[in-house]
Amino acid sequence: MRTSKRAATQILGGIAAAMMTWTIAACGAETQDAAPQAATTDYPAYLVSSPLATSNAGSTLGASTNAQVLSGRVYPGVYTPGPAGQMIPNTDLATAQVLPGENRQVVYTISEEAKFSDGVEITCTDFLLTYKAGQMSGLFGSHLPLMKQVQNLECTPGAKTFTVVFEKNMGGRWRNLFGPGEVLPAHSIARKAGMSQQQLTNALVNNDRPALVDLARVWHEGYNLDSFDSELQVSAGPYRIEKVGEQGEVVLARNESYYGDAAGIEHLTVWPSTADAQKINESAHIRVADVSNGNKQWVEEQEQNHPYDVYSQPGALTDTLALGDDGVFASQEARGQFAACVDQAAVAQASSAASGVEVPPTATYMVGATDPLRNQLADIADPHLGVDVTIAEALRGSTVRIGYMGPDQRKADMVEAIRRSCEPAGITVVDVSAEGGDMDSLVGTAAPGTEKMDAVLRAVDPVAEYGEMELENTEIPALRNAERQLWEEIPAIPLAAQPRTFAVDPAVDNVNVYTGLTGIGWNLDRWQINEE
Repeated sequence: MRTSKRAATQILGGIAAAMMTWTIAACGAETQDAAPQAATTDYPAYLVSSPLATSNAGSTLGASTNAQVLSGRVYPGVYTPGPAGQMIPNTDLATAQVLPGENRQVVYTISEEAKFSDGVEITCTDFLLTYKAGQMSGLFGSHLPLMKQVQNLECTPGAKTFTVVFEKNMGGRWRNLFGPGEVLPAHSIARKAGMSQQQLTNALVNNDRPALVDLARVWHEGYNLDSFDSELQVSAGPYRIEKVGEQGEVVLARNESYYGDAAGIEHLTVWPSTADAQKINESAHIRVADVSNGNKQWVEEQEQNHPYDVYSQPGALTDTLALGDDGVFASQEARGQFAACVDQAAVAQASSAASGVEVPPTATYMVGATDPLRNQLADIADPHLGVDVTIAEALRGSTVRIGYMGPDQRKADMVEAIRRSCEPAGITVVDVSAEGGDMDSLVGTAAPGTEKMDAVLRAVDPVAEYGEMELENTEIPALRNAERQLWEEIPAIPLAAQPRTFAVDPAVDNVNVYTGLTGIGWNLDRWQINEE
């Protein structure tokens, strides 16, 4: 093309009409050669019940938006949570061995074949970055609670083995370390931050905070999907992110460089809760949907033409108010006074009415509302159910701003239930979800002057959320001690089980309902479409 243009320039003094004819012909040829761009609606659709904001599940934004539903098969964890609550070893990535001793130690061996989609090997440096991000949560803007239990991560940069050493009496839930969406490519983050591998290594090993500032910014912001960067977001799993659409939808493509079994569906579009499901279904075929936010009308409308299998149940996650540790909640006493006006039963009723799924209220931190172990903690947790206006009145005249990732009518109804139950105590509760629901804006976490919320309503995994607890194992005495300590400190207020409803096209095989962080897409790469 360039040669032809140069030739045309040399004959500019010639016949203008011939020049025009050549131009039209050349452009026509170029158009014929260009492959048509596939639309995001051309692929099988998977609708989730949360926004798709980032693929970094370890960031505050990722934790606020449940990024695991997207990144679980892009950045798989060392263990994959299964539908029966089991932790399935992901030997494609790494194996782990626990060593006896006063301080629990876990030795990880990364698969020799494990590599990112750009061909760079996965090494302990990638895990070291995750550990440092969790340890330096203020610098990185991270939410990796279990990293608080780790005393040290011993890694020779670039090696395929490393050892995690836990603090004394900690590490009982070690299988939840390095979970879905948490281990990101250190090499591409360093490159984006303008650091060499040696500079990266030195900064991580020496805890050099000034040298890590740019790296931390890239780690925190670079995986945001509204500015998708394919060179940064190289994949470690069976899927890679190919592109992000205008409505926030994310196209997943089979990672042809993946070292494990290939994904069953070549392309899949993941649609966020903010998208109009009815319109999506008019132009794309929704194969699997998480309609836990109550967006089920389109499913019912399809009953005659294309019925779905629908599964509803109380989920494994707990809808929880995460409280700031400054402002109105600067003291444990104030947090306890506010907890005394929160009626979990009324909140659960509001959630149930909006979702169509009956969910139980709970005041238990350490296990889910439907976990049988909850009964062993009931005498500690259940006294915190209900309302005690006498205690709550000590906070009279205060205003509590509650945010969440919206719009979400179910959560709006839950906040309204809290507002009504706190009103008699003279506490004003305000729904500030229009200003956001990212924990980055939470008092005590946000930069001074950017605080917008005193509390955030979000679903948490009780097993992975409370890393500061001295929980050496999951035996009842340890659980009880942790539960008691949490109700003394009150970093959050458990409310109710999260309701979950899934709609599944019967033509999709290997879909297994799971209500944890990764949701029904926990085994996304195993799905197969069978139209017979």
